[in-house]
Amino acid sequence: MKAVAINQLPPENASPRPFGPGYASMFAPDKLTVGLYFPIEAFDGPEPAMLEQVDLARKAERLGFAALWARDVPLNDPNFGDLGQLYDPFVWLATIAAHTTGIALATGAVILPLHHPIDVAKAGASLDRLSGGRFVLGVASGDRPVEYPAYGRDPELRAELFRDAFDYATAVLTAPFPIHVSAHYGRLAGGGDLVPKPFSPRLPIIVTGQSGQSLDWIAHHGDGWLTYPRDVLQQAQVASGWREALDRVGAGFKPFAQSLYLDLTEDPDTPPSPIHLGYRLGRRRLADLLDSLRSTGVNHVALNLKLSRRPVADIIDEIGHEVIPHFGIGRAS
Repeated sequence: MKAVAINQLPPENASPRPFGPGYASMFAPDKLTVGLYFPIEAFDGPEPAMLEQVDLARKAERLGFAALWARDVPLNDPNFGDLGQLYDPFVWLATIAAHTTGIALATGAVILPLHHPIDVAKAGASLDRLSGGRFVLGVASGDRPVEYPAYGRDPELRAELFRDAFDYATAVLTAPFPIHVSAHYGRLAGGGDLVPKPFSPRLPIIVTGQSGQSLDWIAHHGDGWLTYPRDVLQQAQVASGWREALDRVGAGFKPFAQSLYLDLTEDPDTPPSPIHLGYRLGRRRLADLLDSLRSTGVNHVALNLKLSRRPVADIIDEIGHEVIPHFGIGRAS
């Protein structure tokens, strides 16, 4: 296994970068990259086997996939029937970081109101440092009914808690010895400082879904938006609304990303048919879909292979060899 530098820092003479190389490899104007959700596995029921995940992650990196995503699923809610990759997302992505060298690592998403923002910031900055700046922090407000009562949080305050935790985490990630007063998470009066700070001046924070916020709030505060899959015409309208929100708040480029469940068939010309939050289709039709999404302003598509009928290693190979190079949609940088 190739050694990975730990706590790697930019050279002293390097020019400051707003974000680390992970964000830059995922997102660029007018480009589309492809990522994969963990578990990289096809399975029935809520719980994956989590076999060969490190090998599949390394294969995805070799083939030019831009990012590996992990979700925050603290409790088994039988009403949802999906446990994600089982493990804590920070612990899991740190494990993957130790076995990869360049691919971005992202949470999609940490349920921000359920955790203390200092702890989220500490884990995020630590993972970012240990991975050499490859981490992108995706956050959300959560939607599983069992979670808020278990954490002693009021679900009616979900949107307010999200904003409060977001502001607190941002403060401790960016400012030395910040003074910050939170309505729900305590106060920091300048006597303490979060260590470590991120690899680059800022740790990118991507908002998932609406998280109870207006689009203008997300455009102003977030470093990008991860939303849900829709048909191309609908997604074009949503992407247009995102660009309008960026214009209203005076922001420059901030990426628009989406998830997508995928069942890739052996016949490369199988036309798309809907499945849960995605499509069953052949690789040529997948390439057409990705090209259409790129033209509407989508910058990243994170694939979920849970509903696949073929071995996922074969699917990754086919996308990596036949789709990513042909359309130039590997890493953005």
